[in-house]
Amino acid sequence: MEGGWPAGGGLLLCLTVNFLLQGRGDTFTINCSGFDQYGVDPAAFQAVFDRKAFRAVINYSIPTQVNISFTLSAILEVDAQLQLLTSFLWINLMWDNPFISWNPKECDNINKLTISAENLWLPDIFIMESMDVDKTPPGLTAYVSSEGRIKYDRPVRVTSICNLDIFYFPFDQQNCTYTFSSFLYTVDSMLLGMEKEVWEITDTSRDIIQTQGEWELLSINKATPKMLVGSSIYDQIVFYVAIRRRPSLYIINLLVPSGFLVAIDTLSFYLPAESENRAPFKITLLLGYNVFLLMMNDLLPASGTPLISVYFALCLSLMVLSLLETIFITYLLHLATTQPPPMPRWLHSLLLHSTSPTKCCPTVPQGGTKGLDLTSAHFPGLKEPVELVGKVPDPREAELSGCPGSTRAQQEGEAQKQHLVGLWVQFSHMMDTLLFRLYLLFMATSVITVIVLWNT
Repeated sequence: MEGGWPAGGGLLLCLTVNFLLQGRGDTFTINCSGFDQYGVDPAAFQAVFDRKAFRAVINYSIPTQVNISFTLSAILEVDAQLQLLTSFLWINLMWDNPFISWNPKECDNINKLTISAENLWLPDIFIMESMDVDKTPPGLTAYVSSEGRIKYDRPVRVTSICNLDIFYFPFDQQNCTYTFSSFLYTVDSMLLGMEKEVWEITDTSRDIIQTQGEWELLSINKATPKMLVGSSIYDQIVFYVAIRRRPSLYIINLLVPSGFLVAIDTLSFYLPAESENRAPFKITLLLGYNVFLLMMNDLLPASGTPLISVYFALCLSLMVLSLLETIFITYLLHLATTQPPPMPRWLHSLLLHSTSPTKCCPTVPQGGTKGLDLTSAHFPGLKEPVELVGKVPDPREAELSGCPGSTRAQQEGEAQKQHLVGLWVQFSHMMDTLLFRLYLLFMATSVITVIVLWNT
């Protein structure tokens, strides 16, 4: 090998240290005699291997330019509780070693070689957000060109800290950063640059990213700030990675079933208010919704309060309000058919001047009190109002008993009683309609508000 290095190891080390202290030297030219049909003789690169502990420069006042690139090939896990993003990167580093060069024409047209990375000087580039030990597999190699350009690629599993915002789950978008910098070398010794353009990194990552269908890559941007530590300035490159969750899994498993249960609960208002099945039906839906929330709890984030949790709490509240409304209407109907209290004059006037309910309103009879038939078919399990005040005697029986005035009084009292019952039943139906409309208004307002928040 050219360069005139002596065989003595001690003298070689002294000359190397003396060369580094002087800050100058000559570019090495690899002797092509080491290139033959059996491969490359390691002795041809021995002088380069001996310098792997020192930064590969001829003049130490000139910083080494290291170009950085990476490919985001997988997003393995997003831990919202620990605020960690686990991803898999292929990091690409490229720099020049002025002590490596050979003439390809004299070396069987060999333009590039692979050399074990353990025999070369490697820049100490790391990711500042990494929260785990570097698990780069050993025994990696680097490409070395005839001009001394070294390209070193290494796969890295990165567990990095990231400020995750899960409020908009499952329609959330996360922005994480990868900051590449050096441990020891300041800007006087090392400068960082880009091997590829940012759009190339983004397109390549989108093509090969493996996310099992949950996350998609939106964009990658970069910035080149300087980091000041005491009196030392370090060069760094910050990559801003924007990812978005694919919500289809959560829409199918969470939002759609919840919407179906709330829709069924809303339709249950069309069951007759006098029916004994409305309240048990709503209680069954409420219990089923609680079981659904318990089963789907594993799909929700373990920490924080996402908007979807507010949505589920809202749906549960609507079902509880629906049940309370049914209980209230059932109580009014029971009171009206058993012991109807005297109706206040203002309430009676309100009933007289109120408009007739439309056909779209559930459980409301048409035509006000006309045609109101208060039989046991409408109020199962309840006695007829006539039975509450006693059986009306036949007129002949009343004459035989000698009490015609008492019979007429009983008939008038019973008619007034039945009319009062009809008024209270009509009031119960009107309250059922009013509360149903308020329920629909509150539900529509709440759902629209949640959708608008999700879209912002």
